[in-house]
Amino acid sequence: MALFGKKKDALPAPSLEDIVLPVHVGIIMDGNGRWAKKRGLPRKLGHREGAQVFRTITRYCSKIGIKYLTVYAFSTENWKRPEDEVGALMGLFKSYLQEALDDFQDDDIVVRFIGDKSGFSPELQKLMDDNIEISKDRKGMVLNIAMNYGSRDEIVRAVKNISEEVREGKLDAGSIDAQTISDHLYTAGQPDPDLIIRPSGEYRISNFMLWQSAYTEFVIMNKLWPDFRTADLDEALQIYSQRNRRYGGV
Repeated sequence: MALFGKKKDALPAPSLEDIVLPVHVGIIMDGNGRWAKKRGLPRKLGHREGAQVFRTITRYCSKIGIKYLTVYAFSTENWKRPEDEVGALMGLFKSYLQEALDDFQDDDIVVRFIGDKSGFSPELQKLMDDNIEISKDRKGMVLNIAMNYGSRDEIVRAVKNISEEVREGKLDAGSIDAQTISDHLYTAGQPDPDLIIRPSGEYRISNFMLWQSAYTEFVIMNKLWPDFRTADLDEALQIYSQRNRRYGGV
């Protein structure tokens, strides 16, 4: 699931004035390979098409006032895919991150990456760092791109870091609570997602933000990611707005 492209898409005028928007939206960008297979195309072309959708949806979320957007671009399990597909994805990541340095300069979007960056090539890591640096002083929507991300790995990493702080005497073991865990995740300092959208019709979370989504609302949409449009996002936001979030209460 790739990232940026060069050309800006025209965005429809937002039509959600009468609903309360979620502060943080997560999207599992699923279905690129199946989209390509249905059309007799190589899977990498599905990822390329999905990249265009990613760009449009990201800018639309920023336009309508979403404060945080987290997209699942490449999981820790995705390395198990065929070597040529992984190679094609790495090539897409490289080209789009290069383009993003110029392409998003007019967008007030803060770019961050969550996941283990050490799994990528030094060149790709530098491009990620460059995107973080160039966008760090922007004041608009925070875009978290989950690359080489797995929530179980994230939690294990947090536990190890907490254990090391206890060992060094920087943290009292008796003071560890849920907030301590949250403060050691990749998303530290950000609100938990209010809404997670999964296109493609699959009813599973796929190791995405397990800790953060304890009270998240989910919307499953029977549409592959390359076919996802701003109208589909509007529909998901309307569904979310009708939910009664009780957080375990009455």
